[in-house]
Amino acid sequence: MEIRITHRQRDFIDAQADEVLFGGAAGGGKSYGQLIDALLYALRYPGSRQLILRRTLPELEKSLIRTAQGLYPQELYRYSASGHTGQFTNGSLIDFGYCDQERDVYRYQSAEYDVIRFDELTHFTESMYLYLLSRLRGANPFPKAVKSATNPGGVGHQWVKSRFIDIGPPDVVHPLPGGSRLFLPSRVQDNGFLTRADPGYVRRLQNLPEREKKALLYGDWDLFEGQYFSMWDRGVHVVKPFAVPGHWRRYFTMDYGRDMLAGLWVAVDENGRAVVYREVYRPGLLAGEAAELVRALSAERISAWYAPPDLWNRHSDTGRSTADIFAEKGIGLTRAQNDRVQGWYDLAEWLRPFDDEQGRRTAALRVFDSCSNLIRTLPALRYDARNPNDTAREPHELTHAPDAIRYFAAGRPAPGTAESEDDGGFDRQADDFLHYSGR
Repeated sequence: MEIRITHRQRDFIDAQADEVLFGGAAGGGKSYGQLIDALLYALRYPGSRQLILRRTLPELEKSLIRTAQGLYPQELYRYSASGHTGQFTNGSLIDFGYCDQERDVYRYQSAEYDVIRFDELTHFTESMYLYLLSRLRGANPFPKAVKSATNPGGVGHQWVKSRFIDIGPPDVVHPLPGGSRLFLPSRVQDNGFLTRADPGYVRRLQNLPEREKKALLYGDWDLFEGQYFSMWDRGVHVVKPFAVPGHWRRYFTMDYGRDMLAGLWVAVDENGRAVVYREVYRPGLLAGEAAELVRALSAERISAWYAPPDLWNRHSDTGRSTADIFAEKGIGLTRAQNDRVQGWYDLAEWLRPFDDEQGRRTAALRVFDSCSNLIRTLPALRYDARNPNDTAREPHELTHAPDAIRYFAAGRPAPGTAESEDDGGFDRQADDFLHYSGR
């Protein structure tokens, strides 16, 4: 039997992580890769048990079950429609299952599987995924894994993005306390079999409305319904770290509370265009501890230290404010404007993409890719259901870094000086002082 696969499908088959997500764009060969991987696993480990899931039974019957019957060798495999089970001659089984409702997970309550496979993972809720993870068990020595495929969008978009995309770069196994995870992006251009068989497929994706095109053609995970900053484009707004020129003016801006210190260092060039080049994101700090940490990370000259107005409120027990404590540590804070709606409008102007003098797509505010928390939370902001001009304040964890950059935008920061008027130089290597997280 000859099996032809793409290089990305091979990466998926060879993946060595506890949880693997394959996909992004449409047409990347995700479902086919799942079925080939399931076939090879079944043949390699006689007596193994696998579960392949779609959200509904009709979806399952029209896609995976039908494709498997035409793909798997008849002399090795037979399918039982009554139990939705595929059985191999070596004793391996593949159950084809579905979870249309939350309660459907309990149909697998007593089951044990060596591999669980979700097709279109974003169609499932997080609670479904986490419950079914508990069915991954067994006394045999076979390797256990959860292997999923999906496009952006759907009811589970945000939790899937948080679990697989936001944890770090793709194509890298990330060891985590609950097990390792890996995201393998795939685009239609990776699937030469499809593009050769149907040359018009890419053109049809290019003709979709902009939002659908970004999700299905480019696999853009920063798009979802209700998104406040819909102009966010990782390809425009996120850049590789570079040595910040010495004549650019530098600012620090923060949102602070006992639950989180979210601080950002921003450099502005002589044309008024800015880059966030460092972040600190750490919970549980007293005001003095926060000030000492910020001071220790700020070797360069800072033109202004923006902070929210509530830091000037005096504490009843000491009579001092948080701003007073920062001042004692050598940081004279600047009170930022806290008109939320106007601040978000100002930030939207900074983020609005445009073509620069060389015709390259850019924006007035960009972010070093080392500032992972700002990159994770800013595009995740949603409209406030009661005030569509504002952003939602829940979940609160998503608001810290965006509030910090809002204070910067509201501060009307001045541009850098002409290059000849260097401020003393900030020519350290680009990876110095880029990112700090105490998490």
